[in-house]
Amino acid sequence: MKRVFLIGYMGTGKTTLGKIISKQMNLTFIDLDIYIENRYHKTISKIFEEVGEEGFRKIERTSLEEVSEFENIIIATGGGTPCFFDNMEFMNNKGTTIYLMTNNNVLFERLRIASQNRPIIKGKTDDELREFIKINVDKRHPFYSKSNLCFDANKLDNRSQINEAGKKLVELITKENR
Repeated sequence: MKRVFLIGYMGTGKTTLGKIISKQMNLTFIDLDIYIENRYHKTISKIFEEVGEEGFRKIERTSLEEVSEFENIIIATGGGTPCFFDNMEFMNNKGTTIYLMTNNNVLFERLRIASQNRPIIKGKTDDELREFIKINVDKRHPFYSKSNLCFDANKLDNRSQINEAGKKLVELITKENR
């Protein structure tokens, strides 16, 4: 089986759904950000602080190439991964890319709750967070839209909805890889 890359903005459910579908399909799951943190023994924030965004994006690309050698795997990419170098084309050549689409209002609600755990949005007012999401989603959409498949990830509010979305994603992946 080809590799499956979950693409989308932070808060779209890449990690949540990745864990669910990897269990349902009996595949390995890798969150690219966690892979990088474990490989470099530093948080993403610390890496950004030490080498800047350009240095981080190079590390991210190298890590993407490494995990792309594995088979039978679900990979949750970082929200910015598709937007640098030729990462979208690379992932499309290595496997199936799925854009987890979520509207900005849903992203706002999810990210507002998790803002203390995400340094890039920590401390933003509600208005600042809404504007930040809009600007960044608009900027990244042209990259995300190059994905092989799109999936509506708006309804992930409870365990039942997450499990249902997982089942639908498994069906989509199975159909795509026939």
